Amino acid sequence: MSPRTLLFTSTVAAPFVDEDLALLRRHLHVEHISGKGIGAVIAILSRAPRAHITYSWFASVYAGVAVAAAQVFRKPSVVVVGGVDVARHPEIGYGLWTSPWKGLFSGYALRHADRVLVVDPSLAQRVRERAAYDGTNIIWVPTGYDPARWTPSGEKHRHVLTVAACSTPGRVRAKGLDFLSQAAAMMPGISFRLIGIDPSMENHVRSFAPPNLEILPPLPRTDLLAHYREAKVYCQPSLTEGLPNCVCEAMLCEAYPVGTTVGGIPTAIGEAGRCVPFGDVASLCEAITEGLDAPMKAGQKARARIASEFTLTRREQALVALLETLK
Repeated sequence: MSPRTLLFTSTVAAPFVDEDLALLRRHLHVEHISGKGIGAVIAILSRAPRAHITYSWFASVYAGVAVAAAQVFRKPSVVVVGGVDVARHPEIGYGLWTSPWKGLFSGYALRHADRVLVVDPSLAQRVRERAAYDGTNIIWVPTGYDPARWTPSGEKHRHVLTVAACSTPGRVRAKGLDFLSQAAAMMPGISFRLIGIDPSMENHVRSFAPPNLEILPPLPRTDLLAHYREAKVYCQPSLTEGLPNCVCEAMLCEAYPVGTTVGGIPTAIGEAGRCVPFGDVASLCEAITEGLDAPMKAGQKARARIASEFTLTRREQALVALLETLK
């Protein structure tokens, strides 16, 4: 018997999207549609009739189209929520729900999908609030990370690393880079490194960054490994977040994690690091100092947490079991 066909839609290319794509291809025939615009809509509508199930990364406009098509052709549908798709921060222009018409499509997708997968439990309540429904179709399935790929090596350097892909002012604010800069300014003797600033945003970030905050452009994912391995502390100072991939990858490389008490950051860090309220600069500086002074076993504890709780194998097993129920 030929494998079932899964129509996999995504609006952006991202490591967690690619990993889902790869693991699902081990179990089903997958047709992948990535992109935006009318071409993506036409592709979804034309391929949905021959698919057995639709699977959409992010509750986007295109997820709304995919779920509607699945309903028309009486096929089951899955929507994966990552964070930005249920965010609404009009004060910084961030989040899909800052656009009322996009919110209509997202809400439809969330309410009518057979299953809504959230990468962190904190997102379940946001899904219910945004889409205004009981959320009985919501399941928590965290993203997974490969301990064999993200490994420690050599001596740690006494500096703080943050990775944040930012190409808009709203994204800069959402990732808390103004908050990070305030902390760095209060710790002039400590080196901070920020990776992921699009060249179009470099002058904007430099306008408020202190001299001890090194700013680097986006790097290939393979190049991040060396930076994770070097950093004694990894800091995620976000205003809003799902389950942050970079925190988990850095923890596997035995960086001491520091973050804010928002979204999935506390879920990732657990008792292996420190979380502080967003905007509390003194507490962030204190947590960073604690991480810089922590013994080697603290980094080992961080790695052990991710290696046991957030593996790719666990995600693969959960997705396969879920899809088996949707026939």
